[in-house]
Amino acid sequence: MRRSSLWTGLWVAVALAGCSVGPEYAAPKMATPAKWSTGTGASVASLGAWWRGFDDPVLDALIAEAVAGGADVATARAKIRQARATQRETAAGLLPNLEGTVSAAATGGGQGAGGITTSTTPVGAGTSVTGLSAPFQAGLDASWELDLFGGKARDLQGATYGAKAAEDDLQAALLTLIGDVGANYADVRGYQARIGLARRTLESQRKTAELTRVKFEAGSASAADAAKADAQAAITGSNIPDYETAEAKAIHRLSVLTGGAPDALRSRLARAHPIPTLRKALPAGIPADLLRRRPDIRAAELRIAEATAKIGSAEAARYPDLSLTGSLSASAYRLPDLARSSSIGSLLGPSISAPIFDAGKRAAARDAAEAERDQDLIAWRASVLKAVEDVENALVALGGERRKAAQLAAAVDGYRKAETLSRAQFEAGKAGFLDVLDAERSLYSAEDSLIQSRIAIVKDQVALAKALGGGWDRPVDPSEPEVVDVDMGPRWRTSAAKGE
Repeated sequence: MRRSSLWTGLWVAVALAGCSVGPEYAAPKMATPAKWSTGTGASVASLGAWWRGFDDPVLDALIAEAVAGGADVATARAKIRQARATQRETAAGLLPNLEGTVSAAATGGGQGAGGITTSTTPVGAGTSVTGLSAPFQAGLDASWELDLFGGKARDLQGATYGAKAAEDDLQAALLTLIGDVGANYADVRGYQARIGLARRTLESQRKTAELTRVKFEAGSASAADAAKADAQAAITGSNIPDYETAEAKAIHRLSVLTGGAPDALRSRLARAHPIPTLRKALPAGIPADLLRRRPDIRAAELRIAEATAKIGSAEAARYPDLSLTGSLSASAYRLPDLARSSSIGSLLGPSISAPIFDAGKRAAARDAAEAERDQDLIAWRASVLKAVEDVENALVALGGERRKAAQLAAAVDGYRKAETLSRAQFEAGKAGFLDVLDAERSLYSAEDSLIQSRIAIVKDQVALAKALGGGWDRPVDPSEPEVVDVDMGPRWRTSAAKGE
């Protein structure tokens, strides 16, 4: 009868283990504009591998290398492994715990050799054992917290949300990394273009200076004209070291982003290539797409869910806990006798603990969890607004820069014609040197500004892709650790292990 009542109570306890307290998570909602302020808008599914639209194999290779070797991505992968391990650890807390012990203790009467206590103890009819009065003992201890009000289940729920958020954090790290590689690559190619322009202009200005000296010697130009020609060439040449320094810094940044030493990409990027041009405009979609595409927004939402689960865990701590504990023990004077049923004993029973007075500690913990959830909700809202702002800014900047580039291109065409005409007239003696000098200076300035505008267009396109949530479209395996530990088993401690 007592055994029947015990098992009845056990089944009731297991049934109660399905109870849960605390709030249930509900996905937050936030209104977003129906379209962008520029009028762009048509929902798109994906922006994966958007950089391939530049049709630049070097850029493709650098991005792949950065994904494989970038420090930020490696850190994000490690955080995924940590979050998943925490999830497994939390899940294990829902299952019974079993521990085993084996011991042998020396007790008894007379002194034996070496000071060991000995005795003669009867073991069975007509037999005795003389020696250590040390019964061997072995046991199994089991315990199971039945999670009556779902506190541990809430912990597992929160850990699961945390692991998913870590996966989105990895995607966010990839998005940022790809954007950084694209922007720095544009800088490298842009500075190479500016260096090339400065060198071509310098060569042209040196020819003009030589022509001016010839004219001066012939008496058709002044000494001041010759000096101004030399000075203009020197000013143009002085820009080259600055551009080369900026190019080297951009290469160093790219090298580090790809996981190498700062100068690792110097030889690969030494040969100048054109500034990349996106063959097709990026589909901006609609603001609502950001909630699905931006990994930072998804991670922020998952942290709301994680914080909600923590509230349930904190609330469950205010309710009673029910545990089942059991033990199986055996003792004998000889090791082979441990398996005899006469030496085996068992104990099984429930235990319950309930908070009676804690001066409001558990309630305060729940209130703190609620406040943390509120902070995560506010952070999610802020991330949505920031994402919309990022896209709006990128669209406005890109549109404005394109209009600027069109005007600069027209200016370059005009100054090139003016420079050609003024030079021809100067050589024919029909125009003064100042006309040539002004035309050369204006043409160089306009061409350099056009190059800078084209660089800005590429970087605005990169910023737009990043703001829209375009990123890596291939799976990234986070399971491979950076350090593979070996020889984890027991061994003699070395000096290093002892801290010496």
